Amino acid sequence: MPDPNTPTPPSSRSRWNSEPLEDDVAENTTTQYFWGTGRRKTSVARVRIRDGEGQILVNKKTLHDYFPTRRHQLVAIAPLIATELLGKVDVFANIKGGGVTGHAGAFSHGVARALCRMDPSLAPILRKKGFLTRDPRVVERKKYGRHKARRSTQFSKR
Repeated sequence: MPDPNTPTPPSSRSRWNSEPLEDDVAENTTTQYFWGTGRRKTSVARVRIRDGEGQILVNKKTLHDYFPTRRHQLVAIAPLIATELLGKVDVFANIKGGGVTGHAGAFSHGVARALCRMDPSLAPILRKKGFLTRDPRVVERKKYGRHKARRSTQFSKR
């Protein structure tokens, strides 16, 4: 019977083994990402940008798969078009909350913020076109005594 005070022999993936396995060794890539968080309605987009060939992934889907309508696609990539960086940077985003319109607006806001971190000289262009401004419009809360936020019960004179 083994002694309970002696440690068990280290396995190939234990903390005692200082030599990494072949599948544990990753290529040393020095790609620099620039982060930006965008918000719209109840949606929050965490966006990463790096120099690349124009790949855009939203929640691990391509832009055209994630935003099927042309209107939402144009809203999403508007900061890249304004700064003439469409096709020159790779964009990766994770978006949570809200619906498709909120997702497109949050993605656009996050891309604009990330572009400002990447190149601060782009800030005046993005600010002038309104991409750095957080859209404050959110759904108005429902009030008690009413059907919806503003819709009241039908008025009866008699």
